[in-house]
Amino acid sequence: MGNWAKGAGAAFAVHAFTASGAVLGLLALQAASDRRFDAVFLWLGLALVVDGIDGTIARRVGVAERLPRYSGEILDLVVDFLTYVVVPAYVLVIAGIVPAVLIWPLAAAILVSSAFYFADTAMKTPDGGFRGFPAIWNVAVFLLLVFGLPPLANAGIIAGLVVATFAPFVFVHPFRVVRFRPVTIAVLALWMLAASLSVAAGLAPPLWVTVVLALTTAYLGLIGLALRAPVR
Repeated sequence: MGNWAKGAGAAFAVHAFTASGAVLGLLALQAASDRRFDAVFLWLGLALVVDGIDGTIARRVGVAERLPRYSGEILDLVVDFLTYVVVPAYVLVIAGIVPAVLIWPLAAAILVSSAFYFADTAMKTPDGGFRGFPAIWNVAVFLLLVFGLPPLANAGIIAGLVVATFAPFVFVHPFRVVRFRPVTIAVLALWMLAASLSVAAGLAPPLWVTVVLALTTAYLGLIGLALRAPVR
């Protein structure tokens, strides 16, 4: 009984760790309301780290077997919808990065398309990638703020990503997709470094950081197209 209780306690702690992402999302919302957008993406970055490692911890602890009442997958989706979708949509509403007349239509499109995506039972490919743009609006809005494109261009990009949510292309998961994984992980590490420097610079990094961020983003966004080609 004691070992079972310890195991269940460890499993509950892992679920609590996953749920802590919701707290980070709330802190990001508070920062957004104060228009401290660098702080927004600091909190969202920490939430992204939690989301990136909680699954590995859960599998090692055996959460699904020790505490089957609570679904880690559902819990993860609940937290992700807040940090990946709701908070970035709120930033879009108040940041003034798209034409004023398009703010609410685009925010609504983000929320509705993402809700469909999160409910899609076929969102993942057999090799662990994602079908279509995987509703990572935390990343998309962050990049728009850093790149500082004209509002109309930002609106076009957002509209394109909404459409891409339902597009039949593959978006790689850096750790789960085996093909090109070493290169993809290295590029991801470089992207994270550039993103961290951008946050530290108040979302106004030097040009070389912006260039690195743009090139690594292009690789991570487009490498999935290569996965559709047959291996020779």
